[in-house]
Amino acid sequence: MGKVHEGDMEVHLAEETVPGASDATEREAPRVLLALAAALERLVGRNERCLKDISEHRKMTIYHGLRPPNISVLKYLERMHKYSNCSPSCFVVGFVYIDHLLHKQPDVPIISLNVHRLLITSVMVATKLLDDVNAELNALEIDFLFRLDFRLQVTSNMFEGYCSHLEKEMMLAGQRLEKPLSKAVDIASEEIAQEKQRLSEDIQRKLRLVMNHSAVTYANSRNLQSLVSPPSSSLAS
Repeated sequence: MGKVHEGDMEVHLAEETVPGASDATEREAPRVLLALAAALERLVGRNERCLKDISEHRKMTIYHGLRPPNISVLKYLERMHKYSNCSPSCFVVGFVYIDHLLHKQPDVPIISLNVHRLLITSVMVATKLLDDVNAELNALEIDFLFRLDFRLQVTSNMFEGYCSHLEKEMMLAGQRLEKPLSKAVDIASEEIAQEKQRLSEDIQRKLRLVMNHSAVTYANSRNLQSLVSPPSSSLAS
């Protein structure tokens, strides 16, 4: 029986009963989601009792919303499971990632303002690691980014120029536009684009480190998948 600790939170996970991607069934997933929701809601409640005002806690991050979403953690998890089609193992591994993050950055407590975004991000990352269905797409994304040298910034002038080019192509094809493409498509401001470029450079640096260890990462992921995908056990039993 394994244990995950976060402060006074202790969640027991039967290591031999964690379902894998190949064993996922409709009966297994709710058991995982119920356990995860209970653990997170307990942690959120404890943290918010310790904070006088959740809008003025120690550190705001990209994961913080202006107000708590109008959906419970359990309902959010159920929607994630329904529409993402990821295996139950991804939710457990996502929980592991959140726990590691909280230990690495204790000044960012998990509360109602950030729990949903942390959840979807951690499960998404776990899905990329565990579920083979995303392996080809991930490889394509990484290769495409490196081929572009991570130059993702598109200025407003560049955007409008390409819209004008596409409009001319449509006119040459005998098609009529009701309104300019640049007005029909939203684009972030140039300041936001510059900030995204800065973030992409940081991501590039980190990805290069990851790529240098890609063989080890892949081997570890396959070993982990074999551990969390036993042939005869399930949470539903």
